[in-house]
Amino acid sequence: MDIINDMLKTVTGITSGLWPEPSAKPELAEGRLRPCPGTPNCVCSEPSGSPDFVEPLAFREMSPDEAWKFLKEMIGSMGGAVRHEEEGYLWSTFTVPVFGFVDDVEFRMDDAEAVIQVRSASRLGFSDLGVNRGRVEELRRRFADRSGG
Repeated sequence: MDIINDMLKTVTGITSGLWPEPSAKPELAEGRLRPCPGTPNCVCSEPSGSPDFVEPLAFREMSPDEAWKFLKEMIGSMGGAVRHEEEGYLWSTFTVPVFGFVDDVEFRMDDAEAVIQVRSASRLGFSDLGVNRGRVEELRRRFADRSGG
């Protein structure tokens, strides 16, 4: 099984090099996550009411610092990599196995609401077949399991 996993990692590494880097490093826009561009390959918890809306990651039994640390652990355990971090903001990337598509996933700490706002978007294409929404839902499930709710 290790041979198959090694082979998939190699193929993914080769194909991910074919896709472009973002034209600019993702960042907050006026203190909030950027809205989605209107394509079905992006979900965002800010603002609500749009078709691409997804609930933010709630943390109840954790402090904001504990939640932030847990978030970074979950990114790593789900195969993502932290690319940039600053006070209350984190940009990570996830590479889709075999095809090598790269998704940019951003997080913003919202202490007042005890949530982490999230935006997950594919760099290329129009549809992602629900991959970004599924990733956020998995993160939300892990936060709920950790915080008892």
